[in-house]
Amino acid sequence: MKIVIASDHGGYELKEHIKKYLLSQKIEIEDLGTDSADSVDYPIYGIKAAKEVARGSANFGIIICGTGIGISIAANKVKGIRAALCHCVEYAKLSREHNNANMLALGGRFLDKSEALKIVEAFLHTQFAGARHQKRVDIISQFENNGEC
Repeated sequence: MKIVIASDHGGYELKEHIKKYLLSQKIEIEDLGTDSADSVDYPIYGIKAAKEVARGSANFGIIICGTGIGISIAANKVKGIRAALCHCVEYAKLSREHNNANMLALGGRFLDKSEALKIVEAFLHTQFAGARHQKRVDIISQFENNGEC
């Protein structure tokens, strides 16, 4: 499994914590920045990570900004991306199970580190349920591809 991870300044500290954890679990990661807590523009990092996931260079992406809102909006502009902003383990499980989310967005200023790791674990280890949920994901893809559902 390969994960791309990226953040802005508001998510930098949490990104570094998650990165260390993933490496300890022998998960291959690619860190796409930012490399400090200096102010940067979140869309650049969200889109950069989303492009890697969309082209198949990684299985999943983890993106972090202060709230997780802005970076998830930016990532979701990339065709083929289903970035889910998750505040708890249950959201992470459902985003994978029901929505086949391929990117996890987190709020670096709103999650403590231990809860964030639980969310990451749930996201990475929950499978898409398919069945009735596939139809809904297909509707999203159809709209994305030709502007109609």
